[in-house]
Amino acid sequence: MYIYSFEKLEVWQLSKKFVVKIYKATEKFPANEKFGLVNQMRRAAVSICSNLAEGSGRTTKKDQAHFYSMSYSSLMELLNQLLISVDLNFMTEKDLLPTRTDIEIVSMKINALRKSAVKNG
Repeated sequence: MYIYSFEKLEVWQLSKKFVVKIYKATEKFPANEKFGLVNQMRRAAVSICSNLAEGSGRTTKKDQAHFYSMSYSSLMELLNQLLISVDLNFMTEKDLLPTRTDIEIVSMKINALRKSAVKNG
């Protein structure tokens, strides 16, 4: 089976695992949030790795950098939603800490990938 270039990216692999963590974390949210915050958080999480995949398939470094920037933006959107979730008592600060560590790692790797695309473009 052929392995596409995005599948080899460590940041894509980490962000894909991150999606699963977000899905599991939001399972505990109130049922009335299923089509609200839960949906938004899950879409943002999927968007992170989807934009990495799409960016890797672009032919110009400028296009790649654009999609990597969008991936980073989705990550920041998700962090914002997680912080709101803590404020709403849907999760605790303690629950947020490991997720925040994941966000920090993924954000640094996305930024490195974007800078590499810009530098080599």
